[in-house]
Amino acid sequence: MYTLRDQDVKQLNALALAYMGDAVYEQAIREHLLRSGRVKPQVLHREATRYVSAKSQAAIIKDMEQSGFLSEEEAAVLRRGRNAKSGSVPKNTDVVTYNYSSGFEAVIGFLHLLGRKERVEELIEASIRFVEQPKEEGSR
Repeated sequence: MYTLRDQDVKQLNALALAYMGDAVYEQAIREHLLRSGRVKPQVLHREATRYVSAKSQAAIIKDMEQSGFLSEEEAAVLRRGRNAKSGSVPKNTDVVTYNYSSGFEAVIGFLHLLGRKERVEELIEASIRFVEQPKEEGSR
């Protein structure tokens, strides 16, 4: 297996980081749903969408950014991911939401490829809490 050095990971295109982060986050959410007892396929898909939609990921990462949850390095990766030009935007979301979602995935991919497993888990656990226990609208 090819090994990426930290320096290689730090130079990867933000969309490549997002590609990896998408897979890592999706797998973590699927495992979370199964471990929490949700096993019917139609329920799994509907529930997963609450966590992995561009709208949800954008809200999660904006909250993390505003609350100071991200390190300076993670915030820089978020900006790179947010500013990356993919050439396309899914039809079910707007450009800004999609860009923040890409930034979220880039941060997860970046940390995963650097082998920072504990930090990836912290971000995913915080994401799950955010989705399952939304703050009051006035408190954001």
